[in-house]
Amino acid sequence: MANILVVDDDRQVCDLLKQALEDKGYTVDCAPNGVEGIKEYRNRPADLIILDILMPEKEGLETILDLRREFPQVKIIAMSGGSERAKLDLLDLARRLGAQHTIDKPFQLHTMTDLVTQALHEN
Repeated sequence: MANILVVDDDRQVCDLLKQALEDKGYTVDCAPNGVEGIKEYRNRPADLIILDILMPEKEGLETILDLRREFPQVKIIAMSGGSERAKLDLLDLARRLGAQHTIDKPFQLHTMTDLVTQALHEN
């Protein structure tokens, strides 16, 4: 089964996604920010990265750019919470920078797991 890397500074989100995705048979690693996420990906490349946009140290948009530069083939789902307008702007920008998919926080777990399945099966 696929290996997924979740990059989010919210430990609850990481734990929730880890449990839900492992229940579906995926292997899941977590990182608390973009710096650690890139280090983790270098050590153990994932089939998919689920990445929060708003994080300390290295936020998600900068992380997408760095990942695209170093690993152009990586599949990325970007997620963000906050106000509707800001969230939509950030997710639109994430898509333009290279995220294949975006999702609003909060989300239903089944919506995320369906999106993960879809992203992993795309070329």
